[in-house]
Amino acid sequence: MRFAQNRLRAPASAAVAVAIGAAALTALPATASAAGDGLSVQYRTSATGATADQSEPWFKVKNTGSTTVQLANVRIRYYFKADSAGASYRFACSWAVKGCANVTGPFGTLANPTGTADRYLEIGFTSGAGTLAPGADTGDMQLRFYQSTWQSLNQSDDYSFGASQTSYADWSKVTAQLSGTTLWGQAPAGNDPTNPPTDPPATGATLFDDFNYSAYNDPKVSAHGWSVRSTSGGPGVSGATWAPDKVTFATTSGNSLMNLESSTSGSGESTKQTEIVTNARKFKNGTYAARVKFNDAPKYGPDGDHLVQTFFTINDLTAPMADDYSEYDFEYLPNGGWGETSDILYTTSWETYQADPWVAVNQHTEGRQSYNGWHDLVLTIDNSSIKYYIDGQLFGTHDSAYLPERPMSINFNQWLIDLAGQTSTTARAYDEQVDYVLHVKDQVLTPVQVAAKVTAYRGAGTTFEDTVPSI
Repeated sequence: MRFAQNRLRAPASAAVAVAIGAAALTALPATASAAGDGLSVQYRTSATGATADQSEPWFKVKNTGSTTVQLANVRIRYYFKADSAGASYRFACSWAVKGCANVTGPFGTLANPTGTADRYLEIGFTSGAGTLAPGADTGDMQLRFYQSTWQSLNQSDDYSFGASQTSYADWSKVTAQLSGTTLWGQAPAGNDPTNPPTDPPATGATLFDDFNYSAYNDPKVSAHGWSVRSTSGGPGVSGATWAPDKVTFATTSGNSLMNLESSTSGSGESTKQTEIVTNARKFKNGTYAARVKFNDAPKYGPDGDHLVQTFFTINDLTAPMADDYSEYDFEYLPNGGWGETSDILYTTSWETYQADPWVAVNQHTEGRQSYNGWHDLVLTIDNSSIKYYIDGQLFGTHDSAYLPERPMSINFNQWLIDLAGQTSTTARAYDEQVDYVLHVKDQVLTPVQVAAKVTAYRGAGTTFEDTVPSI
């Protein structure tokens, strides 16, 4: 994790590609409408063959109601029959008027499979897609999906496929929901389109930790592969130390939590920072997830410090500008810093950097608002892109140029950029809390699938599992 006052950042990518494996789908009821609400969906295909390298369903969504629609509340489902029971699929957006970075595409399985559908592609939108006024439409969304093996797929038996639909027209074989209410289309018989895609892919090598420990020096902490930092060095204020005893564990309402407390009295010598890191660098492609509580205000003392609260994965820089360096960050600055004057959250994918003189090669997405409180953070890495999700919504998609070359560790830390935000010598301390961490090797899960997997662990009473092989 590398930082400087003037971090070089690139714009977020417009490409979207999600790889999800799915197992069973559900069919739809007839359309229903709330007063003032209405949607219609036009469809065309850019791949008309009975078989194709990839399916290319293109859509336009229109607001046919009398009130403005938030696109983040809209979901479209395209229904198809899997080419084999074990087939997995990947979604991509080639172009969209609303921006590919604002279009999502997880897959799901139907509860009641039919002869023409046992899965679906669910098209959604981030908040960045904006709104649709009455009578307005999204414009072109040129979408596609394909088997993860790149084997040809058979479209001729897919419920939503229309070989003759080479121009946009209303298409009732896809469904559209607004805030959970179906307003358009007919699903395959016996299936409810309001059900979320929840089926995780087949079991893969996994790290799950519920942080059920008694203290930082609990023997289970090291036995489970963690190191609580006590060594000196950056990042952070010059002269600061890393305090392992400030990484604590507690149980609240039956749920175990980890707390990282960082404190200062306005000098480097008085600054205590906190970090916990996996001893092994063995994590690369797949899904990373954690539930983290960011805090805008200190637990005591005056506010205003330039603080960084994090969840990230990283390996070592072997030489300045080495191209095998990798780092993927969630970083929340509750009081600004790095030239920002107020709350900001960064997700950053790093290719490499040089410390002196400072040169950085990375891509980032930022949210300039308060993220005070608990948040579900999900990072996915496949062979085509890096995606960051916050509370179930796609936050940023970063390019394949920033994919990792080597395995990494998983880290949480809380540290001070500088002492310029608050010059008081009064003692103050800040907390960052962590509920759990999850990594699933080589599988891209949706946020819903992450939640289902964590719920399954907790339902089984499992507080720790690590089946990820060492490198």
